[in-house]
Amino acid sequence: MNSKEFQLGCEVFLQDPPSWFRNRRLGLLVNQASVSQSLEHVSDLILSAEGNLTCLFSPQHGFYGEKQANMRESSDGWDSFRGVPVFSLYGDVRQPTPEMLERIDVLLIDLQDVGTRVYTYAITMGLCLESAANAGIKVVVMDRPNPINGKQIEGNLLREDHRSFVGRYPIPMRHGLTMGEMARYMVRKCHIPCDLEVIPLKGWRRRDFFPETKMQWVFPSPNMPSWETALLYPGMVLLEGTNVSEGRGTTLPFHIFGSPFLDQKKFNDCLKRSELKGVFFRPICFEPVFDKYVGELCYGFQIHITDRKSFRPYRLGLVLLETFIHVHGDDFRWTPPPYEYEWEKLPIDILLGDGTLRKRLEDGADIKELESGWEQELRAYRSECKDCLLYPE
Repeated sequence: MNSKEFQLGCEVFLQDPPSWFRNRRLGLLVNQASVSQSLEHVSDLILSAEGNLTCLFSPQHGFYGEKQANMRESSDGWDSFRGVPVFSLYGDVRQPTPEMLERIDVLLIDLQDVGTRVYTYAITMGLCLESAANAGIKVVVMDRPNPINGKQIEGNLLREDHRSFVGRYPIPMRHGLTMGEMARYMVRKCHIPCDLEVIPLKGWRRRDFFPETKMQWVFPSPNMPSWETALLYPGMVLLEGTNVSEGRGTTLPFHIFGSPFLDQKKFNDCLKRSELKGVFFRPICFEPVFDKYVGELCYGFQIHITDRKSFRPYRLGLVLLETFIHVHGDDFRWTPPPYEYEWEKLPIDILLGDGTLRKRLEDGADIKELESGWEQELRAYRSECKDCLLYPE
């Protein structure tokens, strides 16, 4: 194992495995990014440590991160290299069935999250906690850092009537938790009666962004090629609910946006009045090779983060929506369902997690006033999280 001051939860766990490790049947929820600092896959490390690995579970995008987003399902399979079945939790089912859990005594989870409510890995983890609680299965979460830090939070809390596969628990868009802390929050605050153990990181502080770990970034999903993509994601993901390209089908997903109808001068003039901090918009043109506007010339911008500490990604996303409504109201559209297994509500509404927010943006609400409107619930959320946190400032 790596002897650096910083250690991942999987490295801490395998440095001194518990007494039950070699005689319990182990299931492992992972994907291709579930690696140590030396880039060894955690499943191989478990086998090398003589763990009794009996099956693998994969989240959205598949075990190898090969599937694109929005209901591109993966099938169950067989891992011939490790000699175990792979159960997809983004296919025929989205949480483990009792038959799957009959194969294991302990479920280990090691997934890299990106710090955003609508990123589905934490939701898959929550569904696993719920299934494990029903089956009497112990769950061990081997923690990983929140790449966009665990100190800053942003956005409105998810409303109960807008729960979906991109939002299941009452948290803000930029939630400020690691996967281990999120699991503790789900068990304690969302009343999931699961036997949970979290293996904390060593040497991580809440204020740390991903570069402070000195780790190499391994993309956790196909359109998350860098840690900076994760920092843009809490706001740029909102464009998935519109007829504007968020850069899918290019080499810079979520770093660029545009459409054939965007007027760069008018749009840029409007953005300058928004007083966004820590960010610069550079005019560009691009042609996606898949997703929206395949092969069409899109006019838009590349987003350059100039100060990651002052940059507020969710505010950016709301500003972009408001600007499109104002500048291109005749051409700008909300995309219709289905979206991530929601067949009735608009995708933008379940992404925002609140059915009233879209209408307020359409009516020209001041974004700073919107943000001040959810300050009280964010304070309550911070307070509720306190006994779930594992790391110092």
